[in-house]
Amino acid sequence: MNLLPSAERQARLRLARTDGVGPVAFRQLMARHGSAAAVLSAERRDWAETGAAEAEMAAAEAVGARHVFLGEAEYPPLLAELADPPPLLLMAGDAALAARPVVAMVGARNASAAGRALAFELALALGEAGWVVASGLARGIDAEAHRGALTTGTIGCVAGGVDIAYPPENAPLQERIAVGGLIISELPPGTEPQARHFPRRNRLIAGVARGLIVIEAAAGSGSLITARLAAEAGREVMAVPGHPKDPRSAGGNNLIRQGAVLVETAADVLAALSPFALMDQPAREPVRPRRAAAVRAAAVAESPVDAPQGGLLELLSVSGVAMDEVVRASGLPAADVQAALADLEIEGQVVRLAGGRVARLA
Repeated sequence: MNLLPSAERQARLRLARTDGVGPVAFRQLMARHGSAAAVLSAERRDWAETGAAEAEMAAAEAVGARHVFLGEAEYPPLLAELADPPPLLLMAGDAALAARPVVAMVGARNASAAGRALAFELALALGEAGWVVASGLARGIDAEAHRGALTTGTIGCVAGGVDIAYPPENAPLQERIAVGGLIISELPPGTEPQARHFPRRNRLIAGVARGLIVIEAAAGSGSLITARLAAEAGREVMAVPGHPKDPRSAGGNNLIRQGAVLVETAADVLAALSPFALMDQPAREPVRPRRAAAVRAAAVAESPVDAPQGGLLELLSVSGVAMDEVVRASGLPAADVQAALADLEIEGQVVRLAGGRVARLA
């Protein structure tokens, strides 16, 4: 493993944790002095204390994570290509996943059942094709993308410490990824996510991947910020089209109008990313294909929604969703789902469609 000398690693951590030193200032100081140790010696400033750096390294070790600095072998190669990459990362899990072909997937937290199912199935198919799936461990699309890729490789980019689950209900999922996949953060262990941290998380998602898929993103959502960052980094931006009357489709539809690749199946994603596949290290041995429904059934217990009526209404779309998908995504007994939907139908909020489908009225 290519590691910097321990003294330089500690100096870089102190430099990066000093107030007012972001990626740009860090790069400028390193270019001026050649090493973090030289920066700390030459520049008179209130640098982060040595004791604080030592404590952070110990905290990382205690939660099964490690610091990875720009220039070290485990640093994600695509992230290193950004104009101002993060000087350091906290990683928990298999860092080799970031060196394989990676595709990111983001979307609505209040995703419909159909959107969740598509995210899961796309992730499953892309994983079986040799791609690692990255996302942000949020509710909805992110969580389903991770679940679909659990057996083939997934990367969770988080806005807090690698040991802090947000939202809390994704704690079991985050723990599984930390063991069999990879969790990446820029922040010290124990850091609670704050609003100002999420742009950094979004940049990690965009930076580690060759391409980004957007599923169900409302206008002005964080998913569109991630898409912009991906485009600025020269990544392939893709989007799944949606019903024009569903607000969750506005952002993705607009991306397509602006030139994003329209995605309906994994084949569309693989075609868009095929020019890049050979640029990355070869994928691991292909896994035996597994039925999406069977894998999804094992994941249902980890993906409950807020019950019953409000959560179910959130899962529906104006174009209609199959009843069995609503039951799966809700994690509720089928009888409870039927009863709640009957109440919503009486209230005039949903309508039954042919073929066992149910739709949310616009």
